Amino acid sequence: MLTLILRDFMTGLPLIAILRGLKPENAERVGHALVEAGFRIIEVPLNSPEPFRSIEIMAKTLPQDVLVGAGTVLEPDLVNGVLDAGGKLIVMPHADTEVIKRAKELRLICTPGVATPTEAFAALKAGADGIKIFPAEATPPAVVKAWRAVLPKDAIVIPVGGIRPDTMKAYVQAGADGFGLGSALFTPSMSVEDIRRNADDFAAAWRGLRTG
Repeated sequence: MLTLILRDFMTGLPLIAILRGLKPENAERVGHALVEAGFRIIEVPLNSPEPFRSIEIMAKTLPQDVLVGAGTVLEPDLVNGVLDAGGKLIVMPHADTEVIKRAKELRLICTPGVATPTEAFAALKAGADGIKIFPAEATPPAVVKAWRAVLPKDAIVIPVGGIRPDTMKAYVQAGADGFGLGSALFTPSMSVEDIRRNADDFAAAWRGLRTG
């Protein structure tokens, strides 16, 4: 297996689609809508209906340059299930070093959730490929800027939770490398057209930051 590098998948559009509640019968259509909007990182939280099936469908039907995996991975044994389904990304709401260790043993990309600098440093020391600042609502840009002053310069920092197109700028100015996007991008009740429209709005907002 080739070594997977998170930053490679974030080069064009460093936005992670969080598809909590996705059903397998919608996985292919939703996945393609996101890819068409420029997304290259997609996670299906494991508290979704039949999440391993959705991961398997997208891993098989989306382009090879799309990183598909799971969110809300709470236990090390679940990492094996993600790999078996074809997933290559492990995302967690917490910083359990045993989950990080299992993910790296299996050569998967892992971005654990952290809420303090102590957790962030411990996660990076355990091998995390990036840190998910969660929930971002409780960690405003001023706090992210303070973290950035002490974290390793090459650490990938991804705020997640309550992010909207109009709130990204302040976080980017504070040092965020990308974002995880939840209900402002996707909910199970949205049509594929609505999801694509939201995806386009986020992609346009990000590109506006890069050119503004």
